[in-house]
This record gives sequence, structure tokens and C-alpha cells, in this order.
Amino acid sequence: MDKKLIYIADDEINICNIIKSFLVKEGYEVEAFYDGRSVYEAFSIRPADMLIIDIMMPEMDGYTICSLLRQKSNVPIIIVSAKDTESDKIAGLNIGSDDYLTKPFSPMELIARVKSIFRRIEFDKSNVENNHIIKILDISINSDTKTAEFDNKNIGLTGMEFSLLYYLVINRNRAVSRNELLDKVWGFENLVETRATDDMIKRIRKKLSNAGSALKIDTVWGFGFKIIDKTNGRV
Repeated sequence: MDKKLIYIADDEINICNIIKSFLVKEGYEVEAFYDGRSVYEAFSIRPADMLIIDIMMPEMDGYTICSLLRQKSNVPIIIVSAKDTESDKIAGLNIGSDDYLTKPFSPMELIARVKSIFRRIEFDKSNVENNHIIKILDISINSDTKTAEFDNKNIGLTGMEFSLLYYLVINRNRAVSRNELLDKVWGFENLVETRATDDMIKRIRKKLSNAGSALKIDTVWGFGFKIIDKTNGRV
């Protein structure tokens, strides 16, 4: 099996070196960059399997990198930043990052989160053979391409939005708690505030509505969310 390629971008060289050394010991191929534009240009030439990026960097900040990459790729992105307010974390997740870790942090915790994201990706791939396309109401969910389509048109979900909708769909007709979504979708129970799930649900609902879909994500007050599917159709 080929080594996973991970790009790190942080203008603090010592942090880059520490993260790189731990990842290399775990068997990953790692390249470090010290400004945002360099890592973005490198990804355009040779896409990595994951990015670990700071927010505040010269040339191009982490938010901009994340937004630009989400226009063309579902590559997993972990933000590592000293910005530790709830609004900072929500902003990072809202623009499509898969995880948000605040400085200072344990390198081993970062490693655990990296492995968790790769495990989730492999889990999704393992379901492709038996569950390539799920049809629910007027939406087709393709676990291979990580897309949700209405009338054969991609409704434009980010990678994390797709994972959240996909998890609700495969657990349709059952109420799923916010904590379960945090655990199964983000990979760590209570890793981020439960508001992150609510904000992401709002964005998914808006994209479904804008596409013209009748698929609804119901709120189970004080608990979580549920999708009702009376057809239970599959292809």
C-alpha cells in the first residue's frame, strides 16, 4: 500500500518540524510549507491525501486555502491554530475543514485525529461495493464520488457535509443524536461544540432546498436529527 501523502503548512517552522517528525514515524510521507500560497500551489501540482494547515500565514491564510480547495477537492483538511474561540472553530468547520485543533496541542492527539479521518475514509470506501448508490426520495447519494444529486445534478455538498448527510441516510428512520454525529462523522465524541452539527445541518437543508429536493432533515428537539424514508429504496 502506498504511503499517504500529507502536506503541513505553518509559518512556525518548529511546529512544522515537530508535526512532520511524528507523522513520518507513523509511516506517512510528509512535505512542509511555511506560507499558504506554497502549499496551495504544491497541491495543484501534486494533490496530497490530507492537509494540516494553520490559519494565520503569510501570502494566503488557512481560511482562503480551505475555501479554494473545497471548490475542486474533498481532500481532508485539519486546521491547527492558536485561534481558540468557539466562533473560530465554527468558521473553520463551516468553510469545509474536517477537524480543528487548537495550539498548544499534543502531537499524539493530532496523530490520533489523522488516523481517525483516514479510518473514516476507508470505512466509506468499504461500503461502496454493497452500497454504491442510495436513492432516498428524489436524491441519489453516491458513496464512491461523495456526491448527492437531484435530477442528475450535483447539489454541491462539501466532504464533511456529504459525510453527515450520508450517515443520516444510512441510519434513516432512526433519531441520531448530536453526540453520535460528532463521534461518527468528525471522529471524536464531543470534539467540537454541538452547534457545529446544527450549523452544518442548516447548510445541507439550504442546499437541498435550493436544488428543489423534497428531502427533509427533521430536528428531534433536545436530541438530534432524523430522516424519514417510507420508500427505503436502494440501487
